[in-house]
Amino acid sequence: MNIKLLCIGKTDDRNLDELIAIYTKRLKFYVNFDLEVIPDLKKTKNLSEDQQKEKEGELILSKLSAQDQLIVLDEKGKDLTSEKFADYLQKKMNSGIKTLVFVIGGPYGFSPEVYAKAQGKISLSKMTFSHQMIRLFMTEQVYRAFTILRNEPYHHR
Repeated sequence: MNIKLLCIGKTDDRNLDELIAIYTKRLKFYVNFDLEVIPDLKKTKNLSEDQQKEKEGELILSKLSAQDQLIVLDEKGKDLTSEKFADYLQKKMNSGIKTLVFVIGGPYGFSPEVYAKAQGKISLSKMTFSHQMIRLFMTEQVYRAFTILRNEPYHHR
């Protein structure tokens, strides 16, 4: 199985980029993992929140193939512990999915079309974090999940 993390907009913090790169490199030992950044929309000053979500949604959906399984990271999504997330990934791998795509939306969330295409919603926390921080947290949690599945010492139970 391949795992892709789709994100809207670039990270402007070099420190976050370096940490994300560390976990991305570590993940290569377990799974084909790809973090893909969709560039920020230009000239959004005259767009409403719904129009911005719509345009970002079009860009997100254009990055998917028909067989990809899309999971949105959403504050109203399912809350999972790290162990439950590892189980979740194991079930996805066992189901024969070719590519599992997690997506981090823009500042206003997702368009109705993205929600309609999604096969699930996951919440990383009840707290709100910047979209840039979520990239790091999600990459680390995917790495943690694989260490849990392999019974490696990274995650202390």
